[in-house]
Amino acid sequence: MEKNIIIGTAGHIDHGKTTLIKALTGRETDRLAEEKNRGISIELGFTYFDLPSGRRAGIIDVPGHERFIKNMLAGVSGIDVVILVVAADEGIMPQTLEHLNILNLLDINNGIIALTKCDLVDEEWKELVKEDIKENIKNTFLENGKIIEVSSTKKIGIDILTKEIDTIAESIKDRDIKNIPRLPIDRVFTLTGFGTVVTGTLLQGTFNVGDEIEVFPKKLKSRIRSIQVHEENSQKALAGQRVAINLPGIKKSDIDRGDIVALPESMVDTMMLDVKLELLKDSPWIVENRTRLRLYLGTQEILCRAVLLDKEYITPGESGYVQLRLEEKTSAKVGDRFIIRFYSPMTTIGGGIILDGNPLKKKRFKEDIIEELKIKETGNKEKIIEESIKERSKRFPTTKELSTELITKEDEIIKTSKILENKNKILIFEVSNEKHYVHKDYYKYIRLKIKKFLQNYHNENPVKIGILREELRSKYFIHIKPKLGELLIDKLIEEDVIKQNNLYISLYDFEVELNKMQKKIKQVIENDVLSNKYNPPKINEVIEKLDYKKEDIIKIIESMIQREELILLDENLIFHKEAYEEALDKIKKYIYENEYISLAEFRDILNTSRKYAIALLEDFDRKKITKRIEDKRKLY
Repeated sequence: MEKNIIIGTAGHIDHGKTTLIKALTGRETDRLAEEKNRGISIELGFTYFDLPSGRRAGIIDVPGHERFIKNMLAGVSGIDVVILVVAADEGIMPQTLEHLNILNLLDINNGIIALTKCDLVDEEWKELVKEDIKENIKNTFLENGKIIEVSSTKKIGIDILTKEIDTIAESIKDRDIKNIPRLPIDRVFTLTGFGTVVTGTLLQGTFNVGDEIEVFPKKLKSRIRSIQVHEENSQKALAGQRVAINLPGIKKSDIDRGDIVALPESMVDTMMLDVKLELLKDSPWIVENRTRLRLYLGTQEILCRAVLLDKEYITPGESGYVQLRLEEKTSAKVGDRFIIRFYSPMTTIGGGIILDGNPLKKKRFKEDIIEELKIKETGNKEKIIEESIKERSKRFPTTKELSTELITKEDEIIKTSKILENKNKILIFEVSNEKHYVHKDYYKYIRLKIKKFLQNYHNENPVKIGILREELRSKYFIHIKPKLGELLIDKLIEEDVIKQNNLYISLYDFEVELNKMQKKIKQVIENDVLSNKYNPPKINEVIEKLDYKKEDIIKIIESMIQREELILLDENLIFHKEAYEEALDKIKKYIYENEYISLAEFRDILNTSRKYAIALLEDFDRKKITKRIEDKRKLY
């Protein structure tokens, strides 16, 4: 498959970046009138050229002036190869070093140093400049990069530089064209007859003409009308290509540089990011808790405050775990690199890597949080997915939710979660063909909470057989789907943690044990209700007859109702289980023989009052034993 390469320039203003690109490609990247009049690059410039191997490479020309570092940062996030441009007549300058620091922090690994304007200086001066360059690129990704002498105006060294770019391009790892596509927008404009067009470097995945898309974090929906790759119409765009996409139905004013084009609902917006932040050794500033900073992520600039999670402050050359609290929304992926500049004055002070693109709010100096972030920092996909499940276990995330929050294909989530399940790290529950995940640690935690709750309940209500199943589900699983909550209760039953008796849940080893007085009350109630089999006393009448404390009698009645020794027909009417079942047998037998039964016939069979007969029939109807048809009943 054809490899897609993006080349970016970097370096101090007026060191010849734009002129070098024109020498390489034959094209001018400065497009603004102001740029041409002043002779400096202000905005990002884009073009392409064909390498000797036949491979077509995109080129991004970034401005070198310190005032336009924001624009430079918007262009370098998606590049594969850097050409660090240093003018031979001036050597290393302040913006050269700032650009080099930025590239290093963004973890860019491939580059060349182009020593421009070589025709303007003698050999001795060139050697001095080269030594200075070598000194400044020590311990950076360019340490072993070649220094190639060029003159853009006289075309000296251009062929050598081109061949070296081609050689480096061959060794670059292919981008992932099968993952969820993401295009950070670096330019928005309109074309007459087409509408809004956005451009950017496709970081991963593939876009096709006709694909439905969403612009994050603004949640604007559209469909790709057309695609251009390197100024040519194309049916698709692949990761690693410079892309222009026509998005109908969205106004230019609705989109900003920094927004991201992706598939619908494939990302989430956030106001917080968990990161590993590293300060430059020569940073003029330290970062204290809640320091206000400028975050550069992809093509976006966002103001934020740094909440330091593992230390009081971060000094130059040090790193730490930080939660960035943002002043506007963004969307990010675990593993994305970023740059940090001081709020004022705007100086580049550091950068780092995203550890969680949609975290929960975190407290400082919590050991478990620090350990969690250390695991995420490893970049191990299995551990990252495990930690994401662990952090989100309270809501039992779905495959789709994890896929969206990690910007990872659902197949990858399913495959990795199966490995985690086999390692006994997580549990997977399936509801309506949708998988839900929970970490074993959270499951153990919620299981212990339920055990403690039921133990306390039993201690306070020793004659009750337990709590209603629905009440338990509502107490601990109200925030998830009812069917999922039911599956969790079933699992606790399977594990002999709890048991179910009728509609009630208790600890597995709990049994109601009545004391001598309670046994006596129970016996008296049972005798009283049974002695009037189909005309039993009402609950308040039972209480009035007995010479015991009202609360003690009520507890025993409630216990007997739970155990279905007494059947509660309404709030004050009870039947003994034996009488209830006899009445049920009688009505079934009568209907089998006569097909229907009337209220009067049922009343006469039981030799009871109309009130009790109605109460029993309505209870049978509720339980779908009988069915009322006009003034008669038949079996359901």
